[in-house]
Amino acid sequence: MSFRVVRSSKFRHVYGQALKREQCYDNIRVSKSSWDSTFCAVNPKFLAIIVESAGGGAFIVLPHNKVGRIPADYPLVGGHKGPVLDIAWCPHNDNVIASGSEDCVVKVWQIPDGGLSRTLTEPVVDLLYHQRRVGLVLWHPSALNVLLTAGSDNQIVIWNVGTGEVLIHIDVHPDIVFSACFNWDGSKLVTTCKDKKIRIIDPRSGEVEAEALCHEGSKATRAIFLRHGLIFTTGFNRSSERQYSLRAPDALSEPIVMVDLDTSNGVMFPLYDPDTNLLYLCGKGDSVIRYFEITPEPPFVHYINTFQTPDPQRGIGLMPKRGCDVSTCEIARFYRLNNSGLCQVITMTVPRKSELFQEDLYPDTLSDEPSVSAEDWFNGTDGEPILVSLKDRVLIVQGGYVSNSQGQQLNVTKKSNVLDKGKPNILNSAAKKLQNHSSDQSNNNNNSSKNNNNNTDISDSAPIKQERAPSPIISAPPPVVPEVTQADIKLIQDEIRKLKAVIVKHENRIRALEAQAKSRDEENNLTEQKIQSPDSASTPARSNLAPDEV
Repeated sequence: MSFRVVRSSKFRHVYGQALKREQCYDNIRVSKSSWDSTFCAVNPKFLAIIVESAGGGAFIVLPHNKVGRIPADYPLVGGHKGPVLDIAWCPHNDNVIASGSEDCVVKVWQIPDGGLSRTLTEPVVDLLYHQRRVGLVLWHPSALNVLLTAGSDNQIVIWNVGTGEVLIHIDVHPDIVFSACFNWDGSKLVTTCKDKKIRIIDPRSGEVEAEALCHEGSKATRAIFLRHGLIFTTGFNRSSERQYSLRAPDALSEPIVMVDLDTSNGVMFPLYDPDTNLLYLCGKGDSVIRYFEITPEPPFVHYINTFQTPDPQRGIGLMPKRGCDVSTCEIARFYRLNNSGLCQVITMTVPRKSELFQEDLYPDTLSDEPSVSAEDWFNGTDGEPILVSLKDRVLIVQGGYVSNSQGQQLNVTKKSNVLDKGKPNILNSAAKKLQNHSSDQSNNNNNSSKNNNNNTDISDSAPIKQERAPSPIISAPPPVVPEVTQADIKLIQDEIRKLKAVIVKHENRIRALEAQAKSRDEENNLTEQKIQSPDSASTPARSNLAPDEV
């Protein structure tokens, strides 16, 4: 008797569902650039899409509640002189986004809470190094303000955004870099190049630790690090058939898995969820999203299902797990860009009968807090990303995530000399208070020393009199700065929400009163017209009478 054993997995019945059109984003002029990019970046606060713009490059930033038809004159982020090729949100600050363009400049922007009210043209910092267009922008997963950029000049540059300087320059690629990805703790870097090779690089020294032939096709390839160290790649074979592979870092030339998919021409973008080990393949120009589960047992890459849509996709973005709705067992949310100007929202859900928090679906996920600073990482310190429980940290407010670092500003301190190397990258509130306290204390000490010197000079020249001896100046103790706890921050956020609710109520009341006043004015106008109408109507009636009747 023969029987087939079905593999047990909690993700076998994952299904995708597209939201209604009124819950999506419409009338968006998606970029028509031929560059192989996703053209879309998402975080729990905003949705950013590269758009067509006259006179340079621009992208649009939308809050998640700004659904429906987007006005044609909606404010943009438009400071580039050439088309924008790639954008990426900072994983440690939901208000900071980096963009690379054909004008060879990388810009870092600060987006205010609530979105843009006017077109933004002034970035926080300009990063100038590349000699040709910049087509790849990537943030470090655990180090604060560490940004990787790659351009058509075959150069990879790692920046310290907090100081605006170049940390590392990597020049090991003979051709254009197609993709780059850090591993789980950011200690290794995997890249794919136009020379068909895949390389594992030490990002601090720039040395190539291993390299091998990735895919035999000449079209663009992609490679990403999985959470447990393996490398997943997508590319083409000699017959231009799309394929994917799974490799071990110590044996790059011998793939563990190599599978041919189809004969389409679109580049496949692998989108990976490290919490559930699910991997989504989204091809440019495809109308499907394939998703797989990576497991330690053969065949290692298990096909689950395919989500089918009628329209081909121009670009796609994946929401971080912090922005998913845990109350509906949502494990992924995609934002698909269509050629018609529609940004379609697709949710991937695991059906569960219970309405309680599903701990097996939501293990601890990546938080928005960095584990190391840029200087520490550059000096050799590796730190795994800080994890957070979605059960404790996620608040569902109008279907979105409220970050604990709300309103954090990105401050850039340019290094003018060698003595400035000790300055912090991000001057948060605690660092600002400490710096102000130290400066006030030094000023008090300088003033007291000057006063003491002046007093000693006067005492030397004047006759000795005990009653006119200067009294010693005692500097006041430094003020005690109270510590701000998480409970205080939460209390302030609750007060802000209450104030917003009160404002909404007042706005509704004002609209109702304005409507009543308008209707009252219309009634008064109608009554006045009725009063005037009999006089005007009687005149022609009398004029139409016959002469003998008169």
